[in-house]
Amino acid sequence: MKRYTVIFAIIAALLINSGCSMEKAQSAAAKKRVKIGIMLSDAGLGDQSFSDAGFAGLEKARDEQDIVFNYRELATSKTYEAGIESLVKEGNDLVIGLGFSMQKDMEKVAQKYPKQKFLLIDSQSKLSNVYSITFKEEEGSYLVGAIAGMKTKSNVAGFIGGMDVPLIRKFEKGYIQGMKAVNPKAKVISEFAGTFDDDKLGEKMAKRMIVKKADYIYPPAGFTGVGALLEAQKAGVHALGVDTDQYYLAEKAIATSMMKKVDVAIYQAAKQMAKTGQLKEKDSVLGIKEGGIDIAPIRLIELNAKQQAKLNELREGISQGKIHIEL
Repeated sequence: MKRYTVIFAIIAALLINSGCSMEKAQSAAAKKRVKIGIMLSDAGLGDQSFSDAGFAGLEKARDEQDIVFNYRELATSKTYEAGIESLVKEGNDLVIGLGFSMQKDMEKVAQKYPKQKFLLIDSQSKLSNVYSITFKEEEGSYLVGAIAGMKTKSNVAGFIGGMDVPLIRKFEKGYIQGMKAVNPKAKVISEFAGTFDDDKLGEKMAKRMIVKKADYIYPPAGFTGVGALLEAQKAGVHALGVDTDQYYLAEKAIATSMMKKVDVAIYQAAKQMAKTGQLKEKDSVLGIKEGGIDIAPIRLIELNAKQQAKLNELREGISQGKIHIEL
């Protein structure tokens, strides 16, 4: 009987030790998981554009790279600075700021926490602990402008910018130059909303342009732009999506979209952090050649062989640096 008691005691001890070892291993694995925090752009989740794309990139990283992430929205944090600082205090290994408009607030926090890594999307900072990813939005805008220029029937197109700032001007300049490259007679009506978060305003702006015969509307304006896309569909004219493939927002209007691959860029940054705990480059600039800019499949309209050849030529010219877009 004593022998069996001793055996049971040994087995119990082994099981306990095994359980403790497993718990320690799980705890160690949990500690190794990279934590990432993201401060979303002003419109927040549901903008069906910039914020949603950034969030999707981290969701993919969570599922494929075993990172964990959290986020803040301006609606709850009230200021970018407060949202960014709270993400730092959570112990995130990397804090991402999604949009140029939060640069000043991010830099304030970055100066308070010099050992913390930050990643700013759409603008560059001189601070050593603030990394950046920017895009050549003008390149994709040039291509969708060329498509609109080839297919417009009225020779009038509309551009709706969220705010009149250098970043959005890049979209506008690329769009106009792409259109003029294939159709010198075409005219672009440009307006700036002053906000990325007012779909009703976007709707009104698009309506004004359509009255002026615009038959293609291009709105780099976040949620304001969603209103413009829906108005284009209602009016029976074509539109061009922005940042992501927005076709499913207005399936009777959107001919293609300028794709700014924020989701891919953020996923790659998260992947680097998961593997090495570092970001490769201080300042990354992504365009067509680097795979950061593209256009979505062309729908609703059809390019003939000559037009498709021209579009391919323009894409190749941009990628090889033969076409220079004035900014």
